[in-house]
Amino acid sequence: MTTDHTAISTPTASAAGTWALGDRTVNRIGFGAMRLTGMPWDERPRDRDASIAVLRRAVELGVNHIDTAAFYFMPTRSANELISTALYPYDDELTITTKVGPSRGRGGDFTFEPYARPDQLRAQVEENVRQLGVDHLGVVNLRWGSGMGKEAGSVAEHVGALAELRDAGLLANIGVSNVSAEQLREAIGVAPVVCVQNRYGLTERSDDDVLALTREHGIAFVPFFAMGTAVAGAVPGAAHDETGAAEVATVAAAHGATASQVRLAWTLHQGDNVLAIPGTGDLRHLEENVAAGALRLTPEDLALLDGVVPAATA
Repeated sequence: MTTDHTAISTPTASAAGTWALGDRTVNRIGFGAMRLTGMPWDERPRDRDASIAVLRRAVELGVNHIDTAAFYFMPTRSANELISTALYPYDDELTITTKVGPSRGRGGDFTFEPYARPDQLRAQVEENVRQLGVDHLGVVNLRWGSGMGKEAGSVAEHVGALAELRDAGLLANIGVSNVSAEQLREAIGVAPVVCVQNRYGLTERSDDDVLALTREHGIAFVPFFAMGTAVAGAVPGAAHDETGAAEVATVAAAHGATASQVRLAWTLHQGDNVLAIPGTGDLRHLEENVAAGALRLTPEDLALLDGVVPAATA
């Protein structure tokens, strides 16, 4: 945007500022690779050439943080393979973050069963290394829980196993995903944690305590599904959530922005340590997502949006 109230047409990912992921510095607007392949409930996979074009355009727009996982795949598509095809050899400034823990059968459902034991994490890390064509990984997140929901239990042994792999040179930094505040405290007690990936957004704020803890420790907080179920097809069979739609529309109209841009901008306004990794397989949506990093919400905007009460807690 040309002012604080007008969207710009060709922003870059640097507009939102930067944050450190361990020894790496990344722009706060990144890219999530999950949708590159298409989702398991889609009728067909995404066009491979289109997904490769999206990745290359993301880097052109200044995205230097890409989130992926070996379990992001369709029977004929793999997010890691698309990333390596599109971007290898990788720019020195690019940080690729991946996840381990869950498993998926070749049928492609998202049950994430069986969940890896600590001694099985090395094989998962090595699989990501092989698929991405690197000698070590920049950041590896322990994605906790075998199902789609958050689960209780100790993360200590799994984080400890990743710390051993870090010491062996297979990865540089450790993150955690889908964890409670108690589990984050436990992880921090085992090894330095550089980022937390949890589901969070305007209408889903059950992890405010986790966000507060990351602020306290200077850890990056990286929400996934930050635009919530307002994004068509985010979760199969999920009801369209109209919570906050009127407030978002009011702010969007004032800025000449889209509702998704406003939701992303609100997320980024939750703290300098908050990053965003919106995913898409569409070039236009990619550019809109990156542009959200340049959207500066006013105190009045934030007061209106902060007043939205998520449906689950209304």
